[in-house]
Amino acid sequence: MGKEDSIVTDTLLQAICNAMDFLSRREHTSQELRQKLTRKGFEPQVIEWALLQLRTDNLLNEDRFIDSFIYSRLRKGQGPLRIEQELRKRGISKEKSKTALDSYDHEYWQQRACEVRQKRFGQSLPKTPRERGKQMRFLQSRGFTNEQMRVALLSVG
Repeated sequence: MGKEDSIVTDTLLQAICNAMDFLSRREHTSQELRQKLTRKGFEPQVIEWALLQLRTDNLLNEDRFIDSFIYSRLRKGQGPLRIEQELRKRGISKEKSKTALDSYDHEYWQQRACEVRQKRFGQSLPKTPRERGKQMRFLQSRGFTNEQMRVALLSVG
């Protein structure tokens, strides 16, 4: 093994170690790790080799990332539209995002919208158009659909 091969191997190991450090804190997508390793100064080819090795060792797993991400966003009271948008921003395909979010049925999302509204505004339904608009804008900012908002604004508990 020549000096050049040794340098490439050392650089690859450094990239893998850096990526594992990021992954030890939370799950990441390939896109996120690629960006972080680029900021650390690694060459694109080294980054791709490192990501391939991490996927091979199942340390980088986008399905696991999706599950973890959705769970964390559900705990924050976010709806399906916002979660999908954030997944797409992190490099997850529309098909994978949709498939993961479709595993929750529409009744689940309606119930979730009701819970989020009640946590913020209490049990009682909005009494004035102004209150209704305020609650609607809140649910919309959380990423709930029009149908989910409509159900949440018409039902208590």
